[in-house]
Amino acid sequence: MGIRRGTIAATFVMGMCVALLFTMGCGSADDRGVIRVGVGLPLTGSASVLGEQMRMGAGLAMVQRNARGGIDGRLIELVYGDDRGRASEAGAVAHRFADDPTVVAVIGHFNSACSLVGKPIYRDAGILQFSPGSTNVDVCRGSDWTFRNLYSDDYQGRSIARYVSTTLGLRRAAVLYDDDDYGVGLKDAFVEEAASLGLEIVAAYPYEREVTLDFTDPIDKAAALDAEIIFVSGLYNEAALIARAAREKGMTTPFIGGDAVLSEALLGVGGDAVEGFLMTTPFIVHPDIGGTKAQDFARAFSEAYDRTADTWAALSYDALNQLFEAIEE
Repeated sequence: MGIRRGTIAATFVMGMCVALLFTMGCGSADDRGVIRVGVGLPLTGSASVLGEQMRMGAGLAMVQRNARGGIDGRLIELVYGDDRGRASEAGAVAHRFADDPTVVAVIGHFNSACSLVGKPIYRDAGILQFSPGSTNVDVCRGSDWTFRNLYSDDYQGRSIARYVSTTLGLRRAAVLYDDDDYGVGLKDAFVEEAASLGLEIVAAYPYEREVTLDFTDPIDKAAALDAEIIFVSGLYNEAALIARAAREKGMTTPFIGGDAVLSEALLGVGGDAVEGFLMTTPFIVHPDIGGTKAQDFARAFSEAYDRTADTWAALSYDALNQLFEAIEE
């Protein structure tokens, strides 16, 4: 049996459970080589720290599977494509994977804008796209070929708003958001839920990732409008810069952010300014959280890389293993 693209039928139900069904096509003896999987991710650019975690998580899954003999005696090979976290680069990466008949599926992309650009390319090529990082609500809509193994931003944004209003008991929030699919989508969900809770959004300011470096003006306005908390809807680098700008002005207003704020690099960029920064995440290394499988993964990751696994390492590891199980099935 060989693996052919164009014969893959996939159904995902993500939240508490995931089901994936692959239909296997007949192939020639030449199909008995390695099983090649594309991985689209940001290895350079401001999101590269997150992409590096994805690369390590995916690599660990590959090494562990190959150590058990691969799939039906065939080893796994990962083919990486650096999209720099930008939609303009993601299209080229997606076309390279889609045009390579030996790539049976793609894990990626991380950034929602990148997954959205790749979606029609993978659909037209009949190749499965499985993202462990893209949370924009539109990523999986309108295609039978694009899936993810984490929540979407409507869930995450609403949850953050409820936490600010109900748990923290705050009533006035300012929002600074990355003006891309992830930042806007997460911001919109937060703002919509805030309205239903009586949480006033006193101001909402967009910024451009890797371009906007001075956050003095929106920080000053948030302070002038008596914001009780500042929600950063973006990635760790800008979140850290925003926190630094606020603390340098003597502001003590708390910050909260989404899952892309949590990174091993947050402290490196923000220093003491990010102390107390609240953020959401579907995974964190903690001895009392996650059960045996999560602890085994965290230990294996640390032994392999001498690093602590983050959300994106864990989700990439899971995505690869789900894909391996589906191919084997």
